[in-house]
Amino acid sequence: MVTATQDVITIKFERTFETVDANHDGYVEWSDYQNLADRYLKAYQIGKDDRRARALHSFYQMYWLELLRHAGTQGDRLTKDQFVTAGRLANIDTSRLNLADGAGHVIFDVIDVNGDNEISRDEFVRFLRDVWRTDAPDAMDVFARLDTDGDGAISRHEFIRAMREHFLSDNPDTPGSLFFGSI
Repeated sequence: MVTATQDVITIKFERTFETVDANHDGYVEWSDYQNLADRYLKAYQIGKDDRRARALHSFYQMYWLELLRHAGTQGDRLTKDQFVTAGRLANIDTSRLNLADGAGHVIFDVIDVNGDNEISRDEFVRFLRDVWRTDAPDAMDVFARLDTDGDGAISRHEFIRAMREHFLSDNPDTPGSLFFGSI
């Protein structure tokens, strides 16, 4: 459990950094986001010309540029501290990009393989395993928490809400705080 001195949002950004930094060199670069987008395409067998692929790449490119802008660095890569600071600033500055909603819709469209406007348990497991490369034993607990109405699927509304919680909530017990495991 989180003590009063820990900043939950910072912890979530640090976990995101560690996951996005695919080569574990201590930096996040544009190529890391390209690799993340490519993991989605491979996991869901989506061609690069598919509208979902173009939306995913466009979103990540815009997000990357916002991170660089908010980091205030002249370089093309970010340390963990720079990433956390820039990510926090990019989340509250929605003048160019609403990260939580933008990411939520783009990612939902990819995960919802059958287009039924819901994420099934299998689709969610695939998302965690094949894209984020986590096989957290509590993944189904996370699924159940994200499925706030208990109907056995995660609706678009539930997913967007969870993304908002992930990026903006300092409450470690919200469903959106659990994407990378309990805090």
